[in-house]
Amino acid sequence: MIEPPIFTRKEAGALASPPPSLRILNLGAGVQSTTLALMAAHGEVGPIPDCAIFADTGWEPTAVYDHLAWLMSPNVLPFPVHIVSAGNIRDNLLEAAKGRRWASIPALTRTVTPAGATVPIFDEDEDGHLVPVSTRVTASERIETGMIRRQCKGADKIVPIRRKVRALAGLTRRRSPRHPVVEQWFGISLDEVVCRKPSREAWQFNRWPLIQQRMTRHDCLRWLDRHGYPRPPKSACIGCPFHSYAVWRRMRDEDPGTWLDAVAVDRTIRTGLRGIRGEVYLHRSGVPLDEVDLSTAADHGQLDLWPNECEGLCGVGDRKSISHARCGALIGGRPGCAACS
Repeated sequence: MIEPPIFTRKEAGALASPPPSLRILNLGAGVQSTTLALMAAHGEVGPIPDCAIFADTGWEPTAVYDHLAWLMSPNVLPFPVHIVSAGNIRDNLLEAAKGRRWASIPALTRTVTPAGATVPIFDEDEDGHLVPVSTRVTASERIETGMIRRQCKGADKIVPIRRKVRALAGLTRRRSPRHPVVEQWFGISLDEVVCRKPSREAWQFNRWPLIQQRMTRHDCLRWLDRHGYPRPPKSACIGCPFHSYAVWRRMRDEDPGTWLDAVAVDRTIRTGLRGIRGEVYLHRSGVPLDEVDLSTAADHGQLDLWPNECEGLCGVGDRKSISHARCGALIGGRPGCAACS
């Protein structure tokens, strides 16, 4: 396996520049960013950040806010954590259902054209624009699905963090310097290396200490376990359409209040969103959230014999492997077999 380079040429050039005047950690309060913050506190990565910034969407699970409060409690992190917000994403969704402007989320849309409906036929005019030229009658029902463009991350995470970073660096309403004055840390691990993106701003340099340490998400969990720290909850909005079936199922079974809140929002945003044709759903299946089949194969009588078959010879647990998630065995409720984890 070819390991990704630790630095690109541009990043190496930024490191060779004069040291930045400010180091900031992007804190999502999930597994990777929590591990990175605590590793900095232990002196295992450095130099130590001047502060961390958490972007609050206003619709995180209670467990995330509890975990964030623990991180901000005395004697946990040796640097302050700033909380920024662009508003409450849940309230914004409810307002969007009334036709107000909104930062769109990657929800699924479902449009049904019944049989016998008259639909337009389009062609290009001389300028290359699509114009209706005729109509036709559908012979059968047609169902179209799609995903709405994702704007929430930029509006509710990136923009407020950037605004705070510039304020801390003394760049508010000032011309940006042409050399890096801020070093921003991101909790992206080796198994997420494709998410690594250099800064588009000359005054800011992005850094990924977990990738430099060759640490995967599983390595982060093991580091937290070794040091006796609690495992962080999944940091994502309650109604994030990117949730897996397992996350939705866990929410329904373990946090009924949060589940009912997500169901209510899902029902409210079905229609009325500006610029959206068809019905909108939080779940990727295009079905009302409280009607989605979240059952597992085991619920239908399928036996899971894989844990008894794994002999620790798959090599997935090797520290140099890109991901441990391929190992299907479960030890103590976590991925990994006895020999390779």
